[in-house]
Amino acid sequence: MADHFSLAQHLQNAATEHPAAPALLYDGKIWTFVELLAECQALAEQIGQGPQPLVKLADTIQLAHHAYACSLKNRPFWPVAPRASNCFYGSKGSRYFYTPGTRISFSVRSKPLPNTISALTDVALIISTSGSEGQPRAVLLGNVQLDSAAAASNKCLPLAPGDLWLNCLPLYHIGGQAILWRCARAAAGVLLHEGYNVDAVARDLQRHPVTHISLVPAMLARLVEQKVKPPSTLRVSLIGGAALSRTLYDKAMTAGWPLYPSYGMSETSAQFATFKPGDGAWHEGMVGQPMPNHEIRINHDGRIVVRGPQIMLGYLQGGGIDRDGWLTTGDLGNLDANGRLSVIGRADDMLISGGRNVHPLEIESCLAACPGVSDVAVTGLPDPVWGNLIVALIVGTSGTNALLDHARQHLPNAALPRKIVFLESLPRNAAGKLERAALRRLANAPAA
Repeated sequence: MADHFSLAQHLQNAATEHPAAPALLYDGKIWTFVELLAECQALAEQIGQGPQPLVKLADTIQLAHHAYACSLKNRPFWPVAPRASNCFYGSKGSRYFYTPGTRISFSVRSKPLPNTISALTDVALIISTSGSEGQPRAVLLGNVQLDSAAAASNKCLPLAPGDLWLNCLPLYHIGGQAILWRCARAAAGVLLHEGYNVDAVARDLQRHPVTHISLVPAMLARLVEQKVKPPSTLRVSLIGGAALSRTLYDKAMTAGWPLYPSYGMSETSAQFATFKPGDGAWHEGMVGQPMPNHEIRINHDGRIVVRGPQIMLGYLQGGGIDRDGWLTTGDLGNLDANGRLSVIGRADDMLISGGRNVHPLEIESCLAACPGVSDVAVTGLPDPVWGNLIVALIVGTSGTNALLDHARQHLPNAALPRKIVFLESLPRNAAGKLERAALRRLANAPAA
């Protein structure tokens, strides 16, 4: 398919070529492609046409229907998270506000938005970044970016008519929206969940012929802990959104989960690089080759820089891509001789302990392998002696002495935790990412 189609065009094609095939499953109800198209066409007439994005705060099934309906009207769609802040930040501290509803209004310190919404003619989807690493921003994605990403993903994984993708990722994040695109393009079905519930996922894996599933490591860990067996139909478990530990990888592979560790973000229309089971030996951070027709390089400061057809149009408040089409990410990484990417972690998370650069992932990966640790996060607190006092936040049954003994065997002195805090759970957003700002607050709690 040489041309780039919209989500609606793929839905229409699937309804023509596979009219009676299951397109969407949710809470016991099944829509065929013909039924889904008809329902979304009716909804499209209600929302109307226009250049302004439709901002929608709703449950998962409504967000799915509105994604198709907005595409039918060639109208930008902006799904937003429950309890999300209604502001995002531009350059020099400018604050932009949106109002959920059938129409959208913006202001910048009570003044009109400089780059007007009516000029966004190429935009199909607006995604708010989580803000877990800083202030949230609004990412602009067009049909070219989203369709390029879906085409590359479907070839990589692969996805075909009659397949079924269990989608338990939120539809106000790019990971969830990307699944709608992949499945419409391939005439595959989407088994949609209202958030992540390990029992519901386990039940539907047994009830339905699921071939694909997207999970963040925290979701995968719950399934492995609960000894949920992947069904024989499952071919792909796409893992992204956060770092995958060696311990969890080994446990999941032993249990039969077909793992595809990946790297992506809102700015790259989700999945941008993928490590496939046949790619050789895996190690922590390895996310494999970039998607076809894309380039990756590593900047002088270690940051990952990417370019290609999946890269966003830009941020709503401007900026994001240089004049040559390169996007400098906030992630650190390296490339091996075969062009495979390994992600080290967020550049902003780097700690300086005893004069040495230490990344939290280095310590988290070590402590995750300690018996009795079910979840772990590492952060730092300002310290006049160490620079950053390394704090380990632990979920599990392992004791302080066992953790420190394990750390001393595998980490240099500068990377050893100087404080350990035990928690019932770690703060994560709906996409499974650690809330780093919340970690720093928790690190001030009394030590174990």
